Amino acid sequence: MIDLLPLSADFVWPLAVALAWVLGEIVHRGTNLPRISIYSLTGMFLSYAQVGLLPRPSESSVVLIANMAFGLILFEFAYRINLRWLRTNWWIAASGVVESVMTFVLVYAAVSYFGMNGLPGLLLAALAVSTSPAEVLRVVNEQRSSGQVTERVLHMTALNCFFAVFAFNLIVGLWSFQSSGSLWNAVSNSLLVLLVSGALGVAFGYAVPGLLRKLGVLGRDATLAFAIAVILLASLAQAFKMSAILATLSFGFVVRHRRVTLGQAQRNFGILGELLTVLLFVFIGATLAWPRIVSGVHVALALLGARFVSKLFGATVFARFSGTTWRKGLLTGLAMSPMSVLVMGLLVQTRSMGVDLMDQLAPLAAATLLLAVIGPMLTLLALRFAGETSEIEE
Repeated sequence: MIDLLPLSADFVWPLAVALAWVLGEIVHRGTNLPRISIYSLTGMFLSYAQVGLLPRPSESSVVLIANMAFGLILFEFAYRINLRWLRTNWWIAASGVVESVMTFVLVYAAVSYFGMNGLPGLLLAALAVSTSPAEVLRVVNEQRSSGQVTERVLHMTALNCFFAVFAFNLIVGLWSFQSSGSLWNAVSNSLLVLLVSGALGVAFGYAVPGLLRKLGVLGRDATLAFAIAVILLASLAQAFKMSAILATLSFGFVVRHRRVTLGQAQRNFGILGELLTVLLFVFIGATLAWPRIVSGVHVALALLGARFVSKLFGATVFARFSGTTWRKGLLTGLAMSPMSVLVMGLLVQTRSMGVDLMDQLAPLAAATLLLAVIGPMLTLLALRFAGETSEIEE
């Protein structure tokens, strides 16, 4: 008799991706809601229905593919960030820093009120600072959005990312020291991860364009070459237990500021990027466990309340100083609602280090689920109210 268990484990992921894509297209065309919200919901419900999503024997390969998908998005996102603009209009950078610090402080105060103080509270606060570039960029690309609010959201999201990754890794290092008493474990899980991950990304940023120039193909569409490089970089980062997030962000920044021109065909990395995006958001939804969601929902609501207030205030308070209106500042803060993919990426990174934090951070599951669905919708609404979206359907 054929053993059906391995067959079901191998078949369930392609089936989940196919189902998520079909549902995403149907719901998007009927309601114009972001497809990625539907992908996350599909993964969550399939996991809840216990159809075998994320089976243990193949978990590492699925995590690797999800890292590759996230890496492609982060590279494209980082390429769109213009550091010269932040230096010229430094009020935007100031707004991002103030908003990040305010989010960290307010969220820590909110979760501490419910008894989650100390290291768990600090970790929640660091993760809450993050705005996920995956959801933001996907909505921007899907809607062909452009304008003041779009650019501010992208640049302030980048500032959020670096603040969250830096703070999170430092707190994880402190957690490791408290757990093991080993200073080396603390340093290797924090500062060393940050330094080596950034160095990997910078090295790729110089090596890949240099190789393409030698081969004489940099002037043509280099989508495939950069996609392969990002996938290789994400795989290296996971293999050596580094931060794929920081490595791929650094890669994109260096390529942009070495004036390597990418054509419009690179948006979403074509069909490869579309396919991996569906898998990534199904993976995020499937990773969330219902017992954690239910047990942490009250703290999650407090966390999200503090997060919304700080992001709206931080993006608005410097709006006039940075050359825009209060209204557009408020819409910028609203568009920075998503956080789910970056949060899960950081937690997957710590799991590869042997530190599983999800059980200690139960409220995070509920907050991540809510923003996986609602976050992209709020981004879409903010961009529409700003008048920066296009009605052209891809």
